[in-house]
Amino acid sequence: MKRYFIYYMILVWAALTSCEDVIDVPVQDGPTRLVVEASLDWEKGTAGNVQTINLRTSTPFFDKNKVTAVTDAVVVVTNDNNGEQYVFAHQSNGEYLTTGFEPVIGQSYTLQIDYDNERYTATETLTSVAEITNVFQDVEDGFDEEELEVHIVFDDPIEEGNNYLFKFQRRGDLLPELEVAEDEFVNGNEIDWWYEIEEDEDKNVLPFQPGDIIDIEMYGISRPYYEYINILVDQLGGVGLFEATPVAVKGNCINETTPDNYAFGYFRLTEVVRTSYTFVEENQE
Repeated sequence: MKRYFIYYMILVWAALTSCEDVIDVPVQDGPTRLVVEASLDWEKGTAGNVQTINLRTSTPFFDKNKVTAVTDAVVVVTNDNNGEQYVFAHQSNGEYLTTGFEPVIGQSYTLQIDYDNERYTATETLTSVAEITNVFQDVEDGFDEEELEVHIVFDDPIEEGNNYLFKFQRRGDLLPELEVAEDEFVNGNEIDWWYEIEEDEDKNVLPFQPGDIIDIEMYGISRPYYEYINILVDQLGGVGLFEATPVAVKGNCINETTPDNYAFGYFRLTEVVRTSYTFVEENQE
């Protein structure tokens, strides 16, 4: 009986290993949509007059043609209070530029894009951000008490409803890390926000080491944008057993001509502070 069983297993193994047919699974493509990258960010201490908006069209996931820049749109941003308009002129490869923008904290602006015989609009308010008062390193607050983490300290304004977007990028890393925060339980207090990189041997990710330089950006964002980006940040980790399934997240760009043909992306206006930090040996702190 054992001999027959061995013969059977050899036949099964041979059948499995000899199967080399390629099966093409049809993948349904969604409609091509306008993709709007309209982040007007006013860095503290600058005039904020130079701003860019990038436009492209969406492509199927397996499409090898990655050049989808929109080069023939008309892009205008209007100050909703005084009606002043800022025309964004096309430069190249889907980038639209203005050098005369005038940022005003708390002011509402409307974006208008005319493209392919359709009109897209979005309205957003320029949101302020607090100053960073201190940046330092530590090892006590992270998930691993032996690994370095960076801390940024700032005073949250007493007014309720402040929302923040943090962008951390270690120099040499391909992509930044995004985190969001709200002041619901810390309104008006000093906030110490820390960030740590956890080691991942499978992905060849190392924690912070002495000599590493990290660039930090902190944005003041509106509540609608907080809710939008919070969903996107949750989806960046991929799909796991207890993670949300990625879905198409609608931004604030509305197609006035054909509502069902909505655009991807978001029109945001933020104030931002930027800094960097170089890690040192712990005994040098």
